[in-house]
Amino acid sequence: MKTVLSASPEETAKLACLLGKSLKGKEVIALFGGLGMGKTTFVKGLAGGMELNAEVSSPTFALVHEYKGKIPLYHFDMYRVQTYYDLCSTGFFDFLETNGVICIEWSENIEEELPKNSIRILFEHGKVDTERIITLTGDEYYENSWD
Repeated sequence: MKTVLSASPEETAKLACLLGKSLKGKEVIALFGGLGMGKTTFVKGLAGGMELNAEVSSPTFALVHEYKGKIPLYHFDMYRVQTYYDLCSTGFFDFLETNGVICIEWSENIEEELPKNSIRILFEHGKVDTERIITLTGDEYYENSWD
């Protein structure tokens, strides 16, 4: 487990960029945290680290956005997913079979269906409004990407 204090959205994006540079494909990154915690900002930084030239936005209504690159990034938003049937209708299980990276906002809504080897990232409020306490749990290799 690795915990980092981010003082700003820019720092959050930089942390994600470091993680993005270490990805090889087939990773599932599960983001946990409430509204406005910086999850989409994190995905923007992740895409930058993966060298994807993409305008990242929240897929709240589309459920999934695909960003093409040497390693594609599949950005899911599970906010509206309430049942196993809802999850199946997103195509989530098919994406697990690809060589891309899957990054999921609102992972708490599908926690029971996440692969056991998922990289889990929790966003919590810090002492001031712009601070975030970000905790990465998963493969030690990825935890060390923030050193």
